[in-house]
Amino acid sequence: MIQDIGNHTYHVEYHPVPLAQDGILLSYQGRKVLVRITGEKEFTYPVYRDYADVDTDQFRWLFAEDKAQFYLAKEALPERDGFAYVSINFMRAARPRYLAFAGIAGLSLHNWYSNHIFCGHCGRPMAHSESERMVHCDHCHTMIYPRICPAVIVAVRHGDKLLVSKYAGREYKNIALLAGFAEVGETIEETVHREVMEEVGIKVKNLQFYKSQPWCFTDTLLFGFFCDLDGDDTLKVDHGELATASWIDRQDIPEDTEKASLTMEMMTLFKQGVY
Repeated sequence: MIQDIGNHTYHVEYHPVPLAQDGILLSYQGRKVLVRITGEKEFTYPVYRDYADVDTDQFRWLFAEDKAQFYLAKEALPERDGFAYVSINFMRAARPRYLAFAGIAGLSLHNWYSNHIFCGHCGRPMAHSESERMVHCDHCHTMIYPRICPAVIVAVRHGDKLLVSKYAGREYKNIALLAGFAEVGETIEETVHREVMEEVGIKVKNLQFYKSQPWCFTDTLLFGFFCDLDGDDTLKVDHGELATASWIDRQDIPEDTEKASLTMEMMTLFKQGVY
């Protein structure tokens, strides 16, 4: 999956390091990130020596991978010297994978920092904690941590068939499993039952947790569940959420070419008869 970066290690500990010439820069314009394309799916990010004319205080330390330090450009850097902005979706299949994951995680933090320049309670400028990834208001003492939204991915089995869907009104057009966000006050298992009922009008049983995945494209922490149909298999599709929903035979599930998402990994395991 997108967070599987081989022998590399993504460090979430908050220990900011001063920017050096080889510090890796992450710069965003909306949902685009600044890279230099070096092959069909290969790329590099700029380092500070590529933009050494920009003051160092225009960059914020983000995280480390192994010993490489990553920094966020507070304002979008200009395109030059082969560096250009590409859609963040390029990172789904880009190589090297550890750099692709860094760009996706960086986008989530970029959005969080951008959305909390001012206090949402009193309107004063927010200050940055020196000891943890948190912004706070010195006037009203509001504290804000990064946004992480819990959600479920649900593989509903019915014998040798799997329930798949296509989202309504979204850029992603391939088939996917049912998914939805947890609500305040419910368990993640209750989210599974509610989302399946809301989206397709069926009941499920035998919930089996499979794996979680940080899906930083949408600031989401995904919880993947396999489960079985409980009763009538007639689907009542909520077309406000889904364009289509249907039962698909095991052998008709498409191959996973990106190996990026929890959805495709779970569908592949069902196709292979593992689950």
